Amino acid sequence: MSRTTVESETARRRHARGLAMLMVVVLAWGSTWPVNKALLDYMPPIWSLMLRSLVSALTLFAISITVTGLIVPKRHDAPVLVSLVLLHMVGFAVLATLALQVVPAGRSTMLAYTCVLWAPLFAALFLGEKVSPRRGVGLGLGLLGLGVIFNPLTFDWSDGKAVWGNAALLAGAVLWGLSIVHNRAHAWRATPFQLAPWQALLAVVVLAGLALLVEGIPAIDWNARAVMLLLFAGIPGTALAYWAFAVGSSSLPAATTSIGMLGTPAVSVIASMVMLGERPTVPLVAALVLILGGVILGLSGTREPPP
Repeated sequence: MSRTTVESETARRRHARGLAMLMVVVLAWGSTWPVNKALLDYMPPIWSLMLRSLVSALTLFAISITVTGLIVPKRHDAPVLVSLVLLHMVGFAVLATLALQVVPAGRSTMLAYTCVLWAPLFAALFLGEKVSPRRGVGLGLGLLGLGVIFNPLTFDWSDGKAVWGNAALLAGAVLWGLSIVHNRAHAWRATPFQLAPWQALLAVVVLAGLALLVEGIPAIDWNARAVMLLLFAGIPGTALAYWAFAVGSSSLPAATTSIGMLGTPAVSVIASMVMLGERPTVPLVAALVLILGGVILGLSGTREPPP
């Protein structure tokens, strides 16, 4: 077997692994949004985020120590580690969690995933990546679906809390888009999974300080349901999802990652209907159809691995 053939097969396997990890993220994050909203009935928002991150960090350290071996981050990886924590695990997550207090879970997910608009634009600007026509159409369908959900012409601009909540989600989406591109551009020394425990630990430290500063000593209503929600949000919803996202997005172009992530709002909307009783509307159903159509169309053109 020639060297070119081996390299091509390796690239295909890496690409397939990235797509599989992307599917894991979509299912994990999609089902976690209504869980995160339900947690707000028992604890303040930033504290709930910190506790989810703490559960995630303990889980990731346990896996690293017992299965893969714990690796201390190299200086070369420090910038992307800090970037992913501050932009995504803290910046985006705090804004999204605060917004969940005033914005329904299904709608929140839709707005948060406008990151799919920013990531390809930032990738084209900073990385020189090109968006193929097929991916462009798929991305356009997904964004059209998001536009059906968030129609500025019918929005109640007199509701200050709703305006703030929606604006916070859009600002968080910009931060997330930047983190996607930085993750894609970084030349990793350690693997994304080896860095994941340290990212979660740094997020816990930053969030704990922020929670004490903003919310003070928390009043938490501990009960069996709150504990189960916290464990679900912290283990599959945070630990598993962040690891899979780091691995998947580092193996795929930013445009592919962005289009694939459009499936998460669809999963979240369905989960919110089941868990929280959020009623489906005609615009919501139309948006789901457009988003899923965009995912199928966009990913159908990604069989060949990126250069």
